[in-house]
Amino acid sequence: MNGPAAPQHLVTRFAPSPTGRLHIGHGWSALMAMDLARGSSGSLRLRIEDIDGARSRAEHVDGIIEDLRWLGIVWDGPVVFQSQRLDLYMTALDRLRGMGLLYPCFCTRADIAASTTAPHGPEGPVYPGICRQLPEPERERQMAAGQAHAWRIDMKAAVKKAGGVTWSSFSPPSVVAADPLAHGDVVLARKDAPASYHLSCTLDDAAMGITHVLRGNDLRAATDIHCLLQALLGLPSPAYLHHPLLLGPDGKRLAKRAESIALADLRDQGVDPARLAADLRAGVFPVGISLADA
Repeated sequence: MNGPAAPQHLVTRFAPSPTGRLHIGHGWSALMAMDLARGSSGSLRLRIEDIDGARSRAEHVDGIIEDLRWLGIVWDGPVVFQSQRLDLYMTALDRLRGMGLLYPCFCTRADIAASTTAPHGPEGPVYPGICRQLPEPERERQMAAGQAHAWRIDMKAAVKKAGGVTWSSFSPPSVVAADPLAHGDVVLARKDAPASYHLSCTLDDAAMGITHVLRGNDLRAATDIHCLLQALLGLPSPAYLHHPLLLGPDGKRLAKRAESIALADLRDQGVDPARLAADLRAGVFPVGISLADA
């Protein structure tokens, strides 16, 4: 007779992109991820999402590791680099193409911006399907000519194949009905990168055995797309928690490109990292920093 199922070993992750130094919001999120893992005798993994060739920098990788160690973040196992996992993404794209769910898109940003038929979705204008309507001979002609292109998913066809999809929130526990159609035909392989965030993140979470994903509210809508890809590719679906974002003195969310308060700057100012970590855990932020929903 079978005994009770073994308890699940919780595995979460922190997955920054090396496009700049970590700011105070990254530190807060990393602390929450580590505390989630340690509070359940689980594991915290570190993944560097470094496939944006135009913006990723090796020096920023070193800076991320330096910043995390300074704040007291300890992860388990080796650091995972997306740039070393390109074959995984190519295999998944081939599978989706084999299902008839991808099509090449030759549109430029200007082409899309000039369209008057693009509705709005959770993350802004939705691609109006210009290249989805291209006859196959025209697609083949442009491909043969070496025309730069992205690969988009035919969302209607994908949702029809996958059926209704949901994702699980773990705090509080609930099941959320996903609405991938609201996002339109999103890009899964960019013109300038071998995979989009949606595809690479979904595949890596599965390959790394991630059971719980803790990330910002700005990625809540993206979870609809990720759970659709999980259903299409037969991947396990982690549970999710989307935390509030931090705002700067200008009322805008913290971002690397906006030169928000960097952990490196605080270190240079002689801030005590243990005191800073304790304050962040208590919801006490530097002067001028506030919660988005506070």
